[in-house]
Amino acid sequence: MPLRDIVIFPHMVAPLVVGRKKSILALEDAMEKRTEILLVTQKDSAVDDPEEDGIYEYGTLASVMQLLRLPDGTIKALVEGKKRAKVISYVPNENFLQAEVQELADQIEKTGELIAYERELRKFFEEFASTNKKIAKEVVKSVSTIEDPVKMLDIISSHLPLKANEKQEILECDDLITRIEKVLEVIHREIELAELEKTINAKVKMRMGKTQRNYYLSEKVREIQTEMGQNEEGLDEMGELEEQIGKKKMPQVARDKALKELKKLKNMPPMSAETTVVRNYIDCIVNLPWQKKSKSQLDIAKAERILDEDHYGLEKTKERILEYLAVQTQVKKIKGPILCLVGPPGVGKTSISRSIARAMGRKFARLSLGGVRDEAEIRGHRRTYIGAMPGKIIQSMQKANVANPVFCLDEVDKMSMDFRGDPSSALLEVLDPEQNTAFNDHYLDIDYDLSEVFFITTANNLHGIPVPLQDRMEIIQIRGYTEQEKLKIAEGYLVPKQLEANGFAIGDIMMTDGAILEVIRRYTREAGVRNLERNIASLCRKIARDRLKKNEKDKKYRVSAQSAVKFLGTPKYRYGLAEEQDEIGLTTGLAWTEVGGELLTIEATLMPGSGKLTITGKLGDVMQESAQAALSYVRSRADLLGLESNFYQKLDIHVHVPEGAIPKDGPSAGITIATTLVSALLRAPVRHELAMTGEITLRGRILPIGGLTEKLLAAKRGNITHVLIPKDNERDLADVPTKIRKSLNITLVEHMDEVLEHAIVLKEGETVLKTLTSNELASNGEALEHNSAH
Repeated sequence: MPLRDIVIFPHMVAPLVVGRKKSILALEDAMEKRTEILLVTQKDSAVDDPEEDGIYEYGTLASVMQLLRLPDGTIKALVEGKKRAKVISYVPNENFLQAEVQELADQIEKTGELIAYERELRKFFEEFASTNKKIAKEVVKSVSTIEDPVKMLDIISSHLPLKANEKQEILECDDLITRIEKVLEVIHREIELAELEKTINAKVKMRMGKTQRNYYLSEKVREIQTEMGQNEEGLDEMGELEEQIGKKKMPQVARDKALKELKKLKNMPPMSAETTVVRNYIDCIVNLPWQKKSKSQLDIAKAERILDEDHYGLEKTKERILEYLAVQTQVKKIKGPILCLVGPPGVGKTSISRSIARAMGRKFARLSLGGVRDEAEIRGHRRTYIGAMPGKIIQSMQKANVANPVFCLDEVDKMSMDFRGDPSSALLEVLDPEQNTAFNDHYLDIDYDLSEVFFITTANNLHGIPVPLQDRMEIIQIRGYTEQEKLKIAEGYLVPKQLEANGFAIGDIMMTDGAILEVIRRYTREAGVRNLERNIASLCRKIARDRLKKNEKDKKYRVSAQSAVKFLGTPKYRYGLAEEQDEIGLTTGLAWTEVGGELLTIEATLMPGSGKLTITGKLGDVMQESAQAALSYVRSRADLLGLESNFYQKLDIHVHVPEGAIPKDGPSAGITIATTLVSALLRAPVRHELAMTGEITLRGRILPIGGLTEKLLAAKRGNITHVLIPKDNERDLADVPTKIRKSLNITLVEHMDEVLEHAIVLKEGETVLKTLTSNELASNGEALEHNSAH
């Protein structure tokens, strides 16, 4: 039976775990026939089924004392070595290895030389056993009582800490004296090593004193290396770190700090917890791009072409980027601008940041701030804390690996604050061109220059951004896309992208302009193009299924407006006029939301009552106050409108804004509510093709509003033809796309009286506001005095 990594000597009892089939059969055969088995060591322990030339010639004849079958199919055997033997020749056997062997008997002549060797062997083995705790005292005692020198030699050999090939050499040695000499040589060597180890231990203990056990072990290794002369071979880890610090381009302050920490690291035990902290800190300093920069491309024409390729529209943003590049061509160093792109979701704020990086030939880094509420996320943790790390700004700079990337801080309006700090306040230093030349991260604790980083932040609205932070950024409002812009984006980018994503070749599906416009108008209601892309993807999936169902893999499809409806199902939104005909007590207003502009219908109804005003539609406080102000205006104009001065005491008025589940707020619906009330009171309809927006005062003046571009886009989407806006918003019309301005009849109004003239439908020759005579004015004044006295 061949053995792996073990040599059995005569008189040695050993347990063996046997798993190889041939070995198991050999053991069972020997046990059954009560014969001896030859245990021979194989030359290569990795070979599973050794051939005859892979096994040593010399082995030990042994008897099988016990066999125990284990649950995993292996056998545990207890064997006892009897005599040395040599393989003469192998006998063919399919089940196991069988050989003709010759027993090797030692010729023992009790000469003086043998007796002297025997005594030396016994003496040195006892000395060796005293230094090696692994040898049991019972073994030493039994060796001292054995008189047979061969048996004593075999037992001592089996207890020596040698490799299998060294033990095999001892087993193969025929001459007894030579064998004893080999064993004595091994014992001498082991005793010397034990003495050397004791000396090393003593040196380490003297040097170390009462240091912790880990330090003792590391010093022990160091002394061993010193004794073996291995310390000078190559550069060790500390040397590599020192070389990295030397090669890295960094400010002198950072270099001094890194070298100081390295010196501290050299004197620390490798197993200490503090070692990892210091090592990570040095790595952080070395991995930061202190002075490494990517070369910016300053070709304005090329940059403009790249920006136009990636994004349709967004003229203002592109213009600002190109201005920055133009200035950089003239000035060697310019502080990185800090832009804040504010606009509804899906208009391309984040993607244009990537395009800017591509246009400038710079690397791009992005950090999402949505949900961040811990100041340490920006500034990092101090190194006193377990698991401390640098902040996300420094981490992103390490990933970018240049000191001048385009850095996008996404969703800057979605940060929150709690007891751990306010991350938006921590950003004040990052986004201030006067301060970010020396940004101090708590973990790094060295000033880092962020002045060459081109920061771009994105947000859906400005309400969530603190005013001091807004003050540090150049805010660029990004409006929603017009229908025509969406059409161009779909044709040039979204449709080809979805065709590829869904496994179609260009030309497999041809979508007409009418089909795309149908999807835009009746299946999406958004400022961006995300839902448009989803619907185009849905169309592609439906066509793919139809193609496979009909088993027409090469069929080409042409999608028209009608077939788009067939594939996508019932339209989600109604397209066309806000109302189909002029209605009494119903007016169309314009509202701004985070996803763009919306049409807002406001209706009022009158009932006999006691002057109660009910306002419904989940309105916020500001909008409810606008309704109160609108009613006060109407009451103050009662005589001019031809109403009784005390009309409100006999009526209950109910103002409702449909889509009651959606919260609504803001003052810009003031003139819409006032128009609705006048229409209901006069029983005169309001023009259905007209929409309006503006804040009303008690005296009927109209104040400016925000989000004008988005509101006019919504008006155009809703097929409104005439829009009333405050006179003070005239300056904002320059930002509205020319196509939208020309397609709408935009009227500027300063007073509520003008609004009523435009909005209320009257018979020919009639006016909303009557001209009062002096007597009527006097009686009106007396009535007002009477009411105030009452």
